[in-house]
Amino acid sequence: MNIEGSVALVTGGNRGIGEAFVRAFLAAGATRVYVGTRDVANARHLVDEGQGRVVAVELDVSKPEQIEAAAAQCQDVSILVNNAGQFSMQTLLKAPDLSAARSEMEINYFGPLAMCRAFAPILARHAESAIANVLSAGGIVAVPGMGGYSPSKFAGRAMSTCLRAELAAQNTSVTALIVGSVDTRMASHVEGAKETPETIALAGIKAIRCGADEVDTDYMAVEVRANQARDPKGYEMQMRRSLSGERVTTGR
Repeated sequence: MNIEGSVALVTGGNRGIGEAFVRAFLAAGATRVYVGTRDVANARHLVDEGQGRVVAVELDVSKPEQIEAAAAQCQDVSILVNNAGQFSMQTLLKAPDLSAARSEMEINYFGPLAMCRAFAPILARHAESAIANVLSAGGIVAVPGMGGYSPSKFAGRAMSTCLRAELAAQNTSVTALIVGSVDTRMASHVEGAKETPETIALAGIKAIRCGADEVDTDYMAVEVRANQARDPKGYEMQMRRSLSGERVTTGR
């Protein structure tokens, strides 16, 4: 996939990893980058930086009408980055009700799926196109302290595999980006070393270029995968201990 001359859309693109993706696409020579954001005013700084190459698009991936409007507006997209996400910091049983888990599944799974469904016909118009789903190391190993977030990322990873099969005929690659702990607002509660959003975005750009199926974007994602492969039951017990207040070792 050639990034130079491409047109990208990044959901949740006004801050954190999404913001880093926007800048990485510009640096790599993308013709235009659409910034999906719930409030276009929050992306004004990127529009100014882009000097005509960045367009802010009102987009809440939990709202079907906004996804439909974005697809109608962004008819030239050749790369879709599903980055928007939610972490409610509730466990499955201690949460007062199911609203947090439902919202996490809605935004982290159904939202990206709806985006893929809406943009698949648009991506099909290009000789080469790509989808990158920003997932989590919490989609490799179940993290009880992450409540509905971890299961939603497992679902997103399986979705990526299924979509990859369906979109192969139109030459649209689907990459699952596995992200560990990153210095973003979503992971502000996580202790220890954190990777920069820029590192994740650059790893994502490289993965898109290569058409990779799944990529661990940072040291923690690599570590989680290695620990899970080496001793899955032991790692499960480590994640269980995180409920008692020990350091949670995954989360973006």
